[in-house]
Amino acid sequence: MKAQNFELGKVSLAELQEKVHPKDSSAVAAVLFEKGKNSFEYSQEKGFVMITEIKARIKIYKKEGYEWANKSIRYYTVNDAKETVSFSDATTYNLVNDKIEKTKLKSDGEFDEVLNKYWGQKKITMPNIKQGSVIEFKYTIRSVRTGSPRDWYFQSSIPVNYSEYKNYVPEYFIYNANLKGFIRPVVTVENGRNSITLNSKERTTSNRVTQTSFSSDKIDYLETRTTYLAQNMPAMKEESFVNNIDNYTSSLVQELAMTKYPGEPLNAYSTNWNAVVKTIYNYDDFGPELNKTGYFEEDLKAVLAGLNTAEEKITAILQYVKSTVKWNDYYGYSCNDGVKQAYKNKTGNVAEINLMLTAMLRHAGLTANPVLVSTRSNGIALFPNRTAFNYVIAAVENGTDVVLLDATDKFSSPNVLPFRDLNWLGRLIRKDGTSSEVDLMPKQTSNDVITMNYAVNDKGEVVGKLRRQRTDHNAMIFRSNVKDLKEEAYLEKFENENDKIEVSDYLRANENDLKLPLIETISFTGANSSEILGGKIYIKPMLSFSQGNNPFKQEIREYPVDFGFPFLDKYAINLQIPAGYKVESFPASASILMEDGLGSFKFLTSLSGDSIQVSILSQINRPIISAEYYPALKEFYQKMMEKENEKIVLSKI
Repeated sequence: MKAQNFELGKVSLAELQEKVHPKDSSAVAAVLFEKGKNSFEYSQEKGFVMITEIKARIKIYKKEGYEWANKSIRYYTVNDAKETVSFSDATTYNLVNDKIEKTKLKSDGEFDEVLNKYWGQKKITMPNIKQGSVIEFKYTIRSVRTGSPRDWYFQSSIPVNYSEYKNYVPEYFIYNANLKGFIRPVVTVENGRNSITLNSKERTTSNRVTQTSFSSDKIDYLETRTTYLAQNMPAMKEESFVNNIDNYTSSLVQELAMTKYPGEPLNAYSTNWNAVVKTIYNYDDFGPELNKTGYFEEDLKAVLAGLNTAEEKITAILQYVKSTVKWNDYYGYSCNDGVKQAYKNKTGNVAEINLMLTAMLRHAGLTANPVLVSTRSNGIALFPNRTAFNYVIAAVENGTDVVLLDATDKFSSPNVLPFRDLNWLGRLIRKDGTSSEVDLMPKQTSNDVITMNYAVNDKGEVVGKLRRQRTDHNAMIFRSNVKDLKEEAYLEKFENENDKIEVSDYLRANENDLKLPLIETISFTGANSSEILGGKIYIKPMLSFSQGNNPFKQEIREYPVDFGFPFLDKYAINLQIPAGYKVESFPASASILMEDGLGSFKFLTSLSGDSIQVSILSQINRPIISAEYYPALKEFYQKMMEKENEKIVLSKI
């Protein structure tokens, strides 16, 4: 592609005629080019204003790529720091009878939305989109929030042919710039000069005559001009058990480290986590909200009546907040309407609910503090910065023990946080403003234990009973998945996913008692659980519960494998063989151990009279397994899957 094609309005016939991406035939769309420029201009009213200008051209190959014809940009809406976003040059190009047809975006394709009290969103929906369309647009963001330039992504979930980002920074600003991802752009740095003009007027009065004189001062300054260039970037493909693909996507993240204005001392920002945390703690909608009183104390007396131990108090207060104040699905570590209003309205955002929880725990005499969290969808912070966090939970310290709590989820319990929270490290803030790292990843193993007794008849049909017991995160996830599902719909889904077996009796215990494991008991019959070939019955002892496919398909993996929590799956199976049949063969016992104690698999079989006993245990001991162990993990799963799918062979006597 020639350089002149990287300007809007220069769409070529070749780009429109292209049916598939030349390097990725599966791509639903591709970024043909994206160019960004971040620069500063000076305004006497506002000071330095950061201007981010982005031009993009995107090719749509398939219907599944139509979503790329929509673009939305968030902008800050508060008071003097309000940002503006403007779209321009938005055009769709199509090939009609070998001629290029242009369709410009009209005002009815542009939308302005309010997201919350801090953020709005400008959005465009491009017109006349078809398979083969090429779209172009430009947008400009003007912001006085010079502390946090927008992140720049060189990679996306679709291929990116050309990505260029230019950053023109005056000498008065020093930014921390961090590149993340496995593919690095080419970086070039130049020094240039720029200037600002300051206009002033002066009034003088002489002999009762007032005169106004105007003057202007030109101030020259140095400017660092950095260009980042990446070409032919492959699509970021989702893989099994990836925390957040953005953590590994090639991108540039910046934050203001310090300012050095003429004649003023250096002003440092966000230089370490303690400084970041202290800043956040002092925000009006954070620290002061923790100290508000006079709204829950009387109600809490009844909740705590007769409770003595810290464990009892923690469980009771967590349950009280969960049942009293409903989460409105808004993230953030800042209160919106405040804890008192949230308590009164019985609804609030994450900060209101969990800061209220922290305050109640403190009132009960516990050492409770908030913990700042970046959720899985928000990614992992590369360096200390105020925007690293988007969530807050509560922690109770008891000696060396730390109990983590989140009252936004109906099914959470002490140290069993919603899956969105399980993202490496959080930051605990104490009253004196100091902070420390908190490991958010669960230590407790979540169990899934299945006991199955069934008989096989001479037609290969099975009749039996199953008891399944889930604990901790396994139980939490199950409870969340079935909370809005009627039992009839759940059982229909269960039957369809398990070889069309028929369920005759079903019981679910402890659905709302979070202290206890969730237990299901099922009576079932199945006609599709075995095969009959040549008068022999072939059956997998786990029936439909064996691993169908190895979730790890890539030859090489660069990202850690993130299971979220350690887990243990256990099966105790008793299979009754039909009269007139004998066991011709059954799977041999086997044991697989992963290196460094990461995981284990045991498969034990025994024959006793006319029944076969099978005990299966698979365990992953760490929530996150680094990429260096990927080949071993892949092989572990492959051997486990092959063993679980081996069949018992029954033949006539």
